[in-house]
Amino acid sequence: MKSLLALKPYFKRYRKTLIFGISTILISTGFQVIAPVLIRDAIDGLQADFTQNKLLEYAGMLLLVSALSGVFLYLTRRTIIDVSRHIEYDLRNDFLKHIQTLSLRYYQNTPTGDIMAHATNDISAVRMFVGPAVMYSSNTIFTFGIIFTLMLTIHPMLTLYALLPMPVMSFLVNRLGKILHKRYDAIQSHYSVLTAAAQEFISGIRVVKAYVREDYEDGKFDGLSKEYKDKNMAMAFIQALFMPSIMVLIGLSVIIVVWYGGLQVINETITLGEMTQFLIYLGMLIWPMIAIGWVVNIIQRAAASMARLQKIFDQVPEIQDDERTDTSITEIQGRITFEDVSFRYNPDDPIVLDSIALDIPAGSTVAIVGHTGVGKSTFANLIPRLYETTGGVVKIDGRDVSEIPLDVLRGSISYVMQESFLFSETIQNNIGYGVAEASLEEVEEAARVAQIDKDLKDFPEGFETILGERGITLSGGQKQRVSIARAVMRKPKILILDDALSAVDTHTEDDILKNLREVMKDCTGIIISHRISTVKNADHIIVLDEGKIKESGTHEDLIALYGQYAELHYKQLLAEEIEEME
Repeated sequence: MKSLLALKPYFKRYRKTLIFGISTILISTGFQVIAPVLIRDAIDGLQADFTQNKLLEYAGMLLLVSALSGVFLYLTRRTIIDVSRHIEYDLRNDFLKHIQTLSLRYYQNTPTGDIMAHATNDISAVRMFVGPAVMYSSNTIFTFGIIFTLMLTIHPMLTLYALLPMPVMSFLVNRLGKILHKRYDAIQSHYSVLTAAAQEFISGIRVVKAYVREDYEDGKFDGLSKEYKDKNMAMAFIQALFMPSIMVLIGLSVIIVVWYGGLQVINETITLGEMTQFLIYLGMLIWPMIAIGWVVNIIQRAAASMARLQKIFDQVPEIQDDERTDTSITEIQGRITFEDVSFRYNPDDPIVLDSIALDIPAGSTVAIVGHTGVGKSTFANLIPRLYETTGGVVKIDGRDVSEIPLDVLRGSISYVMQESFLFSETIQNNIGYGVAEASLEEVEEAARVAQIDKDLKDFPEGFETILGERGITLSGGQKQRVSIARAVMRKPKILILDDALSAVDTHTEDDILKNLREVMKDCTGIIISHRISTVKNADHIIVLDEGKIKESGTHEDLIALYGQYAELHYKQLLAEEIEEME
């Protein structure tokens, strides 16, 4: 329940509307309790000298009271449900803004399905608390408070008899509510697992089909679904106990009132009209009593969901602007310096980069080669500060990257990663993604540089062609070239190509690199590749091995060194010759 206190700022934001909505509940309840008074007077009047006109007068008053109660009930639903939707909207936006600030390390350790479950089910559960639960809780409190007072004025002892089952009801609500909270928390946790499994299956459907693993995946998902069903059935069992238990207690209360109240009418302690008024009031308490079980269920769900959400909101971004940040820095030139930089992903993990020292002049191009897993991508990730160094300092233009505002640093860098991610948007929007306003002419020029413009002629809609999820409608090479075009569009000060040409043929690769040299003359380039043809024209080449710089120099220097680079070069030459012979 404490987790729901985190919603306090959201309630404050809409407190005026919320107060108005709760006020309408009080007014609506006030009109509702007038009706039994009119019915009492009418019944008692019928035993006296009631006329037909008087009866019509009471009927008219009842109609007016019911209409006014209905109007304010409408205002109640209109305002409080509106507030719940606004808070849901704000909470979902705040959630998205927050997770965007979290570091890559968080995403590496958290399944996508888990995050999706938070963004959908958990927020919806909280919205149900903010809207229906608040509305019905307020209605229950006001209705019970007003009617209890009025029942006491009719006959105090009869009121006490009517409320005899209440302690038992309170015990049931408290006991079953705790069980519901635990079971709903377990359901939501498993829902995250189920969502992650479904997302992984759909994303990898081509692999599943290629390896004929449909039955295996079906069995695995069936197991997860069965577990999810069993958890829901366990909670449904507790929910099923709620209503019957409450209805039995309500029925018991009615029996007591009819018996004891009937005796009071016989003894003329109360009138028949008062007895009728009392029974109507008791009937008016039935829905709030029933609603208690439903509201407790909603509150327990919301508390569990908000606790899960709060765990994410409590995650402090590992990398953010802080007291070290110099806000006067508004641009960078592109000089990159690694001063004795070391890095490991977790304290217990093996070291990935070990004492890297390197100075890259602004406007120059440096290539990084090496076997898989030697730290090439990690090296690139440290430049835009996607991770913090374990030791040493990465500097841009002589300033520690932690001193440069993140939006300035990352806004000046274009990073084409190994896996080309494209959005389910038009090709034009994908290329222009990193620019606030991109004209078609600029997009076309970027496409020309990346050598994707010719391919677009085969698409019926050209630049307006909408790509499938993650660019599934494009080949691997086409996706890489669209990603390169997107990077070029930003006119960055630093361009990082992390194995970004691996799916492109060597002829097209040469054309792209030639175009890049022409349009990115003042840009610092970092090229990571396994192909010697990609890196041979770089101003400087370094060979990483076991997290350290093993070789360094120009293409010619490294060939003359007859080391790892030269070995890789001659192997690739031999492979090309064999391919040509075939």
